Amino acid sequence: MAEPLRIGIAGLGTVGSAVVRVVTEKRTELARQCGREIVVTGVSARDTTRNRGLDLSDAAWFADPVDLAANADIDVFVELIGGDEGPARGSVEGALKASRHVVTANKALLAKHGLGLAEFAESRGVLLNYEAAVAGGIPVIKTLREALAGNTVNRVFGILNGTCNYILTRMEAEGLSFEACLKDAQRLGYAEADPTFDIEGHDTAHKLSLLTSLAFGTRIAADEVYLEGISNITQADIRAAAELGYRIKLLGVAQRTESGIEQRVHPTMVPTASVIAQVHGVTNAVAIETDILGELLLSGPGAGGNATASAVIGDIADIAKSRPGFQHGPVFGRPVKELTPYKRATMRSHEGGYFIRLSVHDRVGVFASVAKRMADNQISLESIVQHASDGDDATRKTVVLVTHETTEAAVRKAVDGITSDGHLTDKPQVIRIERAG
Repeated sequence: MAEPLRIGIAGLGTVGSAVVRVVTEKRTELARQCGREIVVTGVSARDTTRNRGLDLSDAAWFADPVDLAANADIDVFVELIGGDEGPARGSVEGALKASRHVVTANKALLAKHGLGLAEFAESRGVLLNYEAAVAGGIPVIKTLREALAGNTVNRVFGILNGTCNYILTRMEAEGLSFEACLKDAQRLGYAEADPTFDIEGHDTAHKLSLLTSLAFGTRIAADEVYLEGISNITQADIRAAAELGYRIKLLGVAQRTESGIEQRVHPTMVPTASVIAQVHGVTNAVAIETDILGELLLSGPGAGGNATASAVIGDIADIAKSRPGFQHGPVFGRPVKELTPYKRATMRSHEGGYFIRLSVHDRVGVFASVAKRMADNQISLESIVQHASDGDDATRKTVVLVTHETTEAAVRKAVDGITSDGHLTDKPQVIRIERAG
């Protein structure tokens, strides 16, 4: 049997502790699967006194993760600190410069500095593995990077944030407000004390930018993602979607078009009968559409200690199975120098149409005026329905419109026109309707 693979782990929170525990408990099984033992020889964490229920007696402690990353007694540096700068970036760069393999779960770091880190790794012939950075325990990185050879990917989309999916699931199932569901998600540990990064879509955007690079061979462009969160989703939207046969999900969508690549994150209505509409709670799902395979849907736990640790250990095992002289594959599916510049697609028609909810004054001519604004912008309507408003206010009505295929620009222009006409009593709601398998 080959020499043991020595790993150093920076960050002993929920995920890091789970990695140590599994490597220890599954030591014999991992050795059989990988052809060599995997041993933890170094760790770094801010709190050295905390009782984590782990046996770390054989591991050296490092106050500074950068020192651990460069230590000669490790073969693989596992970064589970988090953040796109500071110790996380410094330690990963240090490990790669020292020709150490790196495993990370840090999507923010990769979205911002991934190309530079990939160049370091490729120039030194070491691996930079990051399965746990996107969709928790779902093997979507490996699928895109290795399993779809010969396929041309046309679209990749999915539910990439468990916090948002949990909130939307509870809102629909129990009729709760967004605020009530968010508060409960924080109590259960699904949402941070400051949930902005999750609920406004930034977390999903970082993950999507990595999938885009892998799927289409482009340079990472996290700043080019069109972004909307879920904080403005109301019970009125949830109920209207259900009446129309849809369910609201926060999706990340990347799509190849004739003019470039679309990257967008926003609340989306998907048909209730579609597979992705059945993904509930903190579960994640990623759909990949290709020319040969067709559509592949991967679904599973998107967060949590065990799910993320499973992905981290899978990355470590891949390194353990490699042998000296083996030519490692490129970090983003092709060498960094061969990745094409990201070209943002021009505005085009949205195949699924739009859902538009308007709260309007109940007076003569409003209904006709709304319809005229749509017609003036060449928007064809599949349906237009008027409802009494919630509550006791008889002076307001709710108008729900569903459009056929049209452009984002046309919809926004029409809604701006309706707003300027003085018909609205509240901010309008616009949600895309996405085709989904």
